[in-house]
Amino acid sequence: MNTALLLVDIQNDYFKGGRNELFNADKALTHAQEALALFREKSLPIVHIQCILLESNATFFLPNTDGINIHEGVKPQSDETVIVKHTPDSFFQTELQKHFESMKVTRLVICGMMSHICIDSTVRTAQRLGYEVILLNEACATKDLVWNDTVIPAKTVHDTFMASLQDTFAQVVDTSSLHDMI
Repeated sequence: MNTALLLVDIQNDYFKGGRNELFNADKALTHAQEALALFREKSLPIVHIQCILLESNATFFLPNTDGINIHEGVKPQSDETVIVKHTPDSFFQTELQKHFESMKVTRLVICGMMSHICIDSTVRTAQRLGYEVILLNEACATKDLVWNDTVIPAKTVHDTFMASLQDTFAQVVDTSSLHDMI
C-alpha cells in the first residue's frame, strides 16, 4: 500500500502573531513534525498544502504576506511537493488527486489546520475519492467558534469534528500510533 503524508495549511497566520491564531497550534505543529520526520525517515511521499485566499474580504492567508508561508517547523524540503489551494478542500481545483494518482497512492495520513474547515473538507473528499484516510488527532488544531451568541471552545470544536470523522471518513489516531501503521 502506497501511503503519503498530507500536511494541510500549517502556515504562519495560524501561529502566535499571525492573523488567525489557533488554539494549540504549537502542540499540533509538534505532532505534525513527528509525522513528517517519520515519513522523511522512511522516504515516503509528502505533500504540503498552502492556502492563499483571493477573496476581497479575506482577513488572513493574504497574497504576498508572511502569513501564507508554510511554518518553518515543517518547511518543505526540495523533494517534497507543495500544492497551492484557494478553498478549504485541498482537492478542489488543485492537482492533488492527479499527483497522488501518478504515485499510485492509496492511503493518506492527514494533519494540519483547521479541524472544522480544511481538515474536515479534505478528509471527506479523500474518502469519497477512495483513499484510506488516517487522521492524526493531535496534529490538528482549530479555534473557538460562536453559534447563536454562544462560544464553543476550540477543544470542543476539535473533538466534535474528530468524532464525526472517525470510522465513516477516517481512522482517527494519535501520532504515536503512526509508527506501527506505516
